[in-house]
Amino acid sequence: MDDMRAREVLVAAGLPGDAELLALGENAVFAVDDLVVKVGRDAVRSPELRDRAEREVAVARWLAASGVPAVRAAEPGVRLVDGHPVTFWHRLAQAVRPAEPRDLAGLLTLVHALPAPEDFTLPRRELLGGVERWLRLAGDAIDPADADYLRQRRDGFAAAASALVPRLPPGPIHGDALPRNVHVGPDGPVFVDLETFSADLREHDLVVLALSRDRYGLAAEAYDAFTAAYGWDVREWDGCAVLRGARETASCAWVSQHAPTNPKALAEFRRRVASLREGDTSVRWYPF
Repeated sequence: MDDMRAREVLVAAGLPGDAELLALGENAVFAVDDLVVKVGRDAVRSPELRDRAEREVAVARWLAASGVPAVRAAEPGVRLVDGHPVTFWHRLAQAVRPAEPRDLAGLLTLVHALPAPEDFTLPRRELLGGVERWLRLAGDAIDPADADYLRQRRDGFAAAASALVPRLPPGPIHGDALPRNVHVGPDGPVFVDLETFSADLREHDLVVLALSRDRYGLAAEAYDAFTAAYGWDVREWDGCAVLRGARETASCAWVSQHAPTNPKALAEFRRRVASLREGDTSVRWYPF
């Protein structure tokens, strides 16, 4: 999502174009008075993005009814503005401290205890579903051989994941369970990003932190606090390596989409691909 284009969409929606930018990734997220406004990518070219935005609002309603602490939608639906899905959220009180892995574990415990929602259907966690779109956005900025390599990994891990036997009962999951998606306000931790909610293997949510420990520099003590709070370490499960490999593949492809305009993204993409090709699990990856 380009910042300039996102601000054009804000103006078209009747909002100030100079609003404070809070985050820029798959969505552009702005603060507008007591609201947070999320501007999605062009849904004309990718119609599934509007469906995803509508599902995120539905998830917020479901979590509210289920008593799970999470950000609440300020409007019941999605506005389509110049082809972009726009959603509105109540702004949370200022954080009292940074979120920690143990905060995430407590929220995951609540989500993993929930049955499937009754009034809408959560999709499978298509962890690898965005790989082709991200590689397409990367275009000629990346080596075609690297793109083909990631496609081969995608296909291999998709097949392997479909054959996994889970340790935990499948059901609702967050889908991108990282401390950055948790906000710790005066009343405690809440989820702030709901668009990846899915119905799939609960282990998906736990592999994320295991990969953070191994690749992104999460301290062993913080990871141990996470597993202690949740009550289980997913690394004890023999399917962990498969879900980890799938997530590494997706994370590598995700960075590629930024390569055409950001040299740092291109460098990070090349570092990640090289480490995968060499099978070197000790190479540090950096959040982007």
